Amino acid sequence: MSGGARALAIVLFGTVVAPLDSAVNAAFPAITAAFSLEVAAIQWLVIAYMVTFSSLIIVSGRVADLFGHRRVFGWGLAVSALAFLGCGLAPGYGGLLAARVVQGVGVAFLLGAGPALALGAYPATERTRVLARYAAAFAIGLAAGPALGGLLVDAFGWRAVYLARVPIALGALLLLVYVPPTRIRPGRAFDSAGALLLAAWTGSLMLALTLRGAVGVGLGAAAAAAFALFVAREARAAEPTIRVALFRDAAFAVPNLASVAVHFAGFGIFLLGPYFFVRITGLSAQGAGLLLAVGPAAAALGSALAGRIAHAAGARHVALAGTLLNLAGVSITATWDAQTGVAAIAGTLALQGLGIGLFQVAYADTVIAALPAEDRGVAASLANLTRTFGVVSCAALMSALFAAGERAALGGGAPPVAAFADGFAFAFGVAATGLTALLALSFVKGRAWRDA
Repeated sequence: MSGGARALAIVLFGTVVAPLDSAVNAAFPAITAAFSLEVAAIQWLVIAYMVTFSSLIIVSGRVADLFGHRRVFGWGLAVSALAFLGCGLAPGYGGLLAARVVQGVGVAFLLGAGPALALGAYPATERTRVLARYAAAFAIGLAAGPALGGLLVDAFGWRAVYLARVPIALGALLLLVYVPPTRIRPGRAFDSAGALLLAAWTGSLMLALTLRGAVGVGLGAAAAAAFALFVAREARAAEPTIRVALFRDAAFAVPNLASVAVHFAGFGIFLLGPYFFVRITGLSAQGAGLLLAVGPAAAALGSALAGRIAHAAGARHVALAGTLLNLAGVSITATWDAQTGVAAIAGTLALQGLGIGLFQVAYADTVIAALPAEDRGVAASLANLTRTFGVVSCAALMSALFAAGERAALGGGAPPVAAFADGFAFAFGVAATGLTALLALSFVKGRAWRDA
């Protein structure tokens, strides 16, 4: 094995603890039962982790660009190991949520530095192929998570979905000595004020999406204020955390918006799918986990294909194709009911997963190409941030849409199982409509999907 291949393998081995968090989705029913929670309360397990992660991901990418990708990646592994231990030993739901916050810190460091560390092991001409391998490994982790989670829950209980990742994180930390550090440009300044404003904006926005009433409105106002101050700060900063002017170009802004929408739709099945598979389809936790794995497995295939065809077809065209496939999958999901067979469900998940795999490689390639080489950590972090925006908004809004649809069906006299199916269909129908609208608007600026 060459030095580059060995370094990439170690980075991917450590990175996989992040996508393996999909194992937790298979444990959702067991966790809600263990702590006597309503289904809607499980969203906080996602939000506590994702709000923390999203608040820090761009900042961690900048820190990695300034102080070394290998060093920050190591911090991420160490903090993640502690967080997994805390989650697995949590005595109550509050303790579990607190440990999930720590996990968000660790994974922000991990993913803020990981892609740049992987890219540093190869020449620039290999960028798309390295990104494809990184995305494929990430997707394999997502695919393995639900299946592994189902097995662990059935055999050892829900705590095992966290404890099983402790040795992986520690093992990767020990192997990190074999990964050469990436070169960093000395003397660069860290925009601490911009970083704080960015963290305040993303954190407030994420929480505003989840909280109702006066608190939610107040957080929304705080997010707007923090964003305005952040834009003003970055416009005059000598070394901004991220150049906000980039988003004035539709060719850069539209793919980022599409990433939010694609991952919003993609996470919906991880949030509500386990309940559908258990309550409507009648699968066990293990069976539900195996079915959930179909989408990420197809995403791994899509990522590999994107690495091969992006040079010939153009990254933006590949991203558009992935978005369209994802839309088709979400639209079909909205039609599932008690008569939908497992084979049909698996086919739909494969279609959607293939689209996500194609999209995420082409999108990451587009974003990284738009920023200077010394800002690779920030570029990769932006790709992670848009994915996280999609996931967190999905956790908040899809739960609310599902609850509204189910409540309306119950009010109309539908039995509980039928009401659940109605709420599920309503939530995915709205998601498909929103993605369709975004695609339609993106063609107003046709350059958004054309390579230069």
